Amino acid sequence: QVQLVESGGGLVQAGGSLKLSCALSGRTVSNYRTGWFRQASGKEREFVAAIRWSDTTYYTNYADSVKGRFTISRDNAKNMVYLQMNSLKSEDTGVYYCAAGGYSSDPKTYDYWGQGTQVIVFS
Repeated sequence: QVQLVESGGGLVQAGGSLKLSCALSGRTVSNYRTGWFRQASGKEREFVAAIRWSDTTYYTNYADSVKGRFTISRDNAKNMVYLQMNSLKSEDTGVYYCAAGGYSSDPKTYDYWGQGTQVIVFS
């Protein structure tokens, strides 16, 4: 079993930045690929970014809507996953979820989910 706890959400003006954190705990968490998803009110959950690694090489995957603005990273020593969000837009508003077990954009491929952290971007 893997537990995930997100933090770092909040209210930010358009054009600003936020950094989300996700703390992983449980057995062999360093083996799990991880990703971020978001869900706006009244909409389906959508993929944001994912990260996996092989030895010391990290591979990342981003939704087109966030490429060049968001950066996913991971600190395996601390069992943390981060999402640095820059140049935020109002359409980035939503609840952001950390997930473990997958790498694709399909949320069904992920086994574990956090409770989410709210991000609100205002103009």
